[in-house]
Amino acid sequence: MTDKPTIALRPGGPADAPAVLRLLDDATTWLVARGRTGQWGTELASTNPRRVAQADEYAAGGGLWLAELDGRPVGALVVGPAMAYVPPASEPELYVNLLVSDRAHAGLGIGARLLAQAAELARERGVGLLRVDCYAGDDRALVRFYERCGFTATDPFTVERPGHEPWPGQVLARRLD
Repeated sequence: MTDKPTIALRPGGPADAPAVLRLLDDATTWLVARGRTGQWGTELASTNPRRVAQADEYAAGGGLWLAELDGRPVGALVVGPAMAYVPPASEPELYVNLLVSDRAHAGLGIGARLLAQAAELARERGVGLLRVDCYAGDDRALVRFYERCGFTATDPFTVERPGHEPWPGQVLARRLD
């Protein structure tokens, strides 16, 4: 019987921005190879100045956590305040701003493990609500992933993008109390 590899979690910092970009680039490449370009498009995050600046902000903002396998980042979680484009919560919350995992290690539960960390962080802060938003297009596979992790779909939304198709999104919530 083969044991699952051990995934370690650690807080991230400014030096981890390149790891976040690599994870985003790898995920985009994986999505594009499957014709699933609606979520993040086809442009790699590392080639987009806005996404590079966002990764730098995530890494320096105090809400980054990395999942590592043998010392190599295989997942990233960023928590903080809700994104401006989603309906505000009616109570204090912790918001998942980013969740990405290395598809080369699919099946190890990296995303679920990082979401469990987010729930633990919320509990430590005395917050009873954890929310996230995700791409809700195509077959809604991402929405179903979050539902399997204990979230309930709440508010659908659309981000209008001049020169591009609108981006369908879904807010999901998980009660922690």
